[in-house]
Formats: sequence, C-alpha cells, structure tokens
Amino acid sequence: MVEARTLSGFRDRLPRETLIKHDIIEKVVRVFRSFGFAPIETPHLEYADILVKQGSEEIQKELYRFRDHGDRDVALRFDQTIPLARFISQHRSDITLPFKRYAIGNVFRGERAQKGRYREFTQCDFDFIGSDSIGSDAEIVQVIKESLYALLIKDFTILLNNRKIINGFASYLGLGDKIEDILRVVDKIEKIGIDRVKEELSLLEIESGKIEKIIEFVSQKGIGAEFFKSIECYKDFSEESKQGIEELEFLCEILSSLEIDKRHYKIDFSIARGLGYYTGIVYETLLDKQKDIGSICSGGRYDNLTQNFSKEKTSGVGASIGIDRLIAALEDDIEQKETPAIVLIIVLQKEFIKECYRVGEKLRSFGINTEVFPEALKAKKQFAYANKKGHCYTMPVGESEIKNGIFTIKNMKNGEQQEVSSIEDIAKIIKK
Repeated sequence: MVEARTLSGFRDRLPRETLIKHDIIEKVVRVFRSFGFAPIETPHLEYADILVKQGSEEIQKELYRFRDHGDRDVALRFDQTIPLARFISQHRSDITLPFKRYAIGNVFRGERAQKGRYREFTQCDFDFIGSDSIGSDAEIVQVIKESLYALLIKDFTILLNNRKIINGFASYLGLGDKIEDILRVVDKIEKIGIDRVKEELSLLEIESGKIEKIIEFVSQKGIGAEFFKSIECYKDFSEESKQGIEELEFLCEILSSLEIDKRHYKIDFSIARGLGYYTGIVYETLLDKQKDIGSICSGGRYDNLTQNFSKEKTSGVGASIGIDRLIAALEDDIEQKETPAIVLIIVLQKEFIKECYRVGEKLRSFGINTEVFPEALKAKKQFAYANKKGHCYTMPVGESEIKNGIFTIKNMKNGEQQEVSSIEDIAKIIKK
C-alpha cells in the first residue's frame, strides 16, 4: 500500500476552505471587471531562462527548476508578473495598449512553510500595462481598496513607497552598487527587526555611519502636507529621489480626491519590495489587527517589464492579492460550509423521489442553489446531513406536499418554519 500523504509545504483543501476561496475570488473578480481589467491565462511551467535571475536572490534559491521529458531546462513560475512580461512581448500584435489584465492561478516557491504561507499558493494579479501615468498607479490603490471592501474588510493600511527615492538615497551615500542587496535586507525589516537589519547591512561591508543613515531613512512614515514637508530635504540627494518624492506627492493628491479614507494609506520608506524588477511606486497592504500575517496585497511599478524579451520599452504597474493569506486571516470570521447549496430537499418517500428532483429543478430556475438528498432515509438523518453540510434551508417533499401543493420550508439557522403554496414564493423568501 502507498501511504496517502502530501509534500511538505503543499496541502489539500477541503470543501469548507475551497468554498471560501472561490467566494473571495468571485468578489474580487467583479471588482477587477468593474475597472475594465480582462482575464488572461499563462502556463504554470516556463522555460527556465524566462524566470532565472528575475526575482530576488532569495526567490532564485526557492525556484523549482528541473529537466523535463524532452530534456528542456524548465521551471515552475514563482509569480505571474514575469510570465506577463513574456506574454506581452509574445502577443504584442494581439493586444491594445494600455492593456489591463487580471490572472488568477497557482505559483510555486520552495520557501519555509508557515501559517498562510505555502510552497504552492494562489496569486490573484491585476496589472495596468503601457501607461507611465501616475493615474494608473492611483487606480491600483483604488482596486486594492474596493477589493477589500468587497470582502467586508475595513481595517487595513496600504503602505506606499517609491523605489526611486531609496535608489537615489543609496547613490547619494555612495552605495549605488549595493542597492539590490540593501533593498533585499531592508525588505525584511518587519520580519527580523532593526538590529538584525543592521547586522546584515554590516555584512555588506557598509560602514556604521551609513547604516545609521539608512535606518533613519527607512524609519520615515507619514501622510499629508506636513510629512512631505519633513522629507523635502531628500529631494536634494539626487534627481531620482526628487522624482520619486514628487510622484508620491502626486499619487497622494489623486487619492485625496477619491473616496478613499486617509486612514487606509500612508507613506512608509521601509517598504522596498524585494523583487528586482520594481522601478517606481510600490505597495504593501496590511490588516491592522493581523499584521503578523504579512502583506495581503503587494505590488508596484515596473518600467522595464519586457526588457529581457524585447527592445521595445513597456511600462506597467500592478499588484497581487494573496488569497491564501486572506483565507488564513478571515477563516474565523467567515461562516464555513461544506456545500454551495442553499436548500436541501428532504426526500420523504422513495416513490416520490422524481417529484423531489422536479422541485429542485424548479428552485434552481429561480437562481436558488438546491441539492436533493438522493435517498428516502429517515428524515432525522437528512436534517442532520443538512446541519453538518451547512444548508440554510430544508424543504421536506413527499406525497402530502405534492398532492396539496403546500410546502414547509425550515430556516436551519433559527429553526423557523413557513408553509408556502408555490415554489416561486419559496424562492422569494430565500432571496430576501
């Protein structure tokens, strides 16, 4: 016998969790489409040279890479942005810029598994390709906010930064050649703390005085005119830093004109985003009461998206919603069910089972998800089944109901029962 087991860092999903996942995806997809984002799909498996050296050093170590049956060097995608770059270059003549897409699928990273973080996880990406306008960056913030509101999440903060600012600051300190390593270390500040960040920066052979300046820099947080006034001096460090700060200022001007509560976003210079392809504004979204879960929606601008595939420069900006982390965060607040069916038809007599299926068919025609119990077992067992699976209503159907046309519908949450004389009226009650 083969032992039934799953690989470390991988997992099966039972119906309760899978239904939550699909419900989250359905809600955010409606938001994406409301902004004009269209779906695309790309393969899980790519030629390895598509993915190699595209992420941070840490992600490269986590890459699942192997030789396939044709002895080709291949790898599983670690995100959906690099495949998007390949997609844009390969299908440039088939799409119209600006191009707005969303993609939902699994990605793979051989990292240490923990709560809400697995080696195979679902990314829910949305990207705005072919526009340099800060308006498109602002729209990404809008989509993040609307997606979380659609999930009834109101306590969150979108942290904003601009890679140009920290790049220019590093150059000012004479550390431009170490910028990728500095970004990688700074990006871990929330996980490992300031002292460990200082230790790792010292390993990069950065002198202590400059390390203190880096720590002071990444500690800057705030929003509004007073904050931008306090960081005005950083504009003098380099033209790149000046441009980055002005872009953040313009982004905040746009956001302040929209219906986005100011408590939902702020500037945080510690947000670096470890992936090497980001070039401008970057985002990380934290749940205010569950910061330990980490960012549930991250992303940023990448102005050299297709540089490895084409000489044509194509800019973009986008973000990814971490579905698995959201599930981990919301599992205690979401009603967990084992079925998408709202109603369970209780079969009272075997000889009337075909009538039960007709009633179920009629309810579905009114848009009510309905399950028919497949056997005429004792009603008590069928009610117990409904309780366990999470049906909201039960509806016994047998000889009396069919002959008299009177049906009794029971609310399984509060136990209330109603007698109804038509399937249409039942559908109205359920849809209230």
